[in-house]
Amino acid sequence: MDPRIIKKNMEKRRALVIGATGLIGRSLVFELLKSEAYEEVVVLSRKDLVIKHAKLSQFILDFDSLADYAPQMKVNDVFCCMGSTKARTPDEKVYRMIDFEYPLQVARMAKEQGAQQFLLVSSMGANTQSTVFYTRLKGEIEAAIASLNYPTYRIFRPSLLLGNRIESRPLETIFQYLMRALNVLFIGPAKKYKAIPGNVVAKAMLKAAINSETGNYTYLNDKIFDLVKV
Repeated sequence: MDPRIIKKNMEKRRALVIGATGLIGRSLVFELLKSEAYEEVVVLSRKDLVIKHAKLSQFILDFDSLADYAPQMKVNDVFCCMGSTKARTPDEKVYRMIDFEYPLQVARMAKEQGAQQFLLVSSMGANTQSTVFYTRLKGEIEAAIASLNYPTYRIFRPSLLLGNRIESRPLETIFQYLMRALNVLFIGPAKKYKAIPGNVVAKAMLKAAINSETGNYTYLNDKIFDLVKV
């Protein structure tokens, strides 16, 4: 094993999570709390996670006041699972604040505090040139954070997510049932389109964060599955 990886794994690290109340974010927080690699997990959230743990430091805030929380962003690794949906946030200006402005602000502030790694949950099809608002915005946030030149930057582009969300998304729930039935057909090259459980994405993010070398990486859906051998 590369000596740099061994050294990285021996160090006790601090993680920052935004988007911790979502499908991937909730699972990620639990994975980080279980991991021996992290001595503290800092969560910035608009809602209480309603969990208690010796390693968890949770701050309930209005994201328009992020500047007040710069000291809490002194971490090694930043995990961004933040995002909304058109149904939940029909106003594109507000949508952009949630999916672009807030994550970028956190990325800048954390890097100023010394963060070395940023891990971003994006989406399959993310592209700055897309004619679809959602995938174009995902491409734009990917590019904006890349311009900050983190020593390590990891982008995760999952397909349709499987799992129970706190908020109701009827149409997505229907697609989840369909995809569960069809998932056995998505093998080989088609694996990149296979529906993926949110906790699998969370486990892949943790594994990548603590076991991979520095650099810029993009994990498509099939590579996310491969990281956890599902």
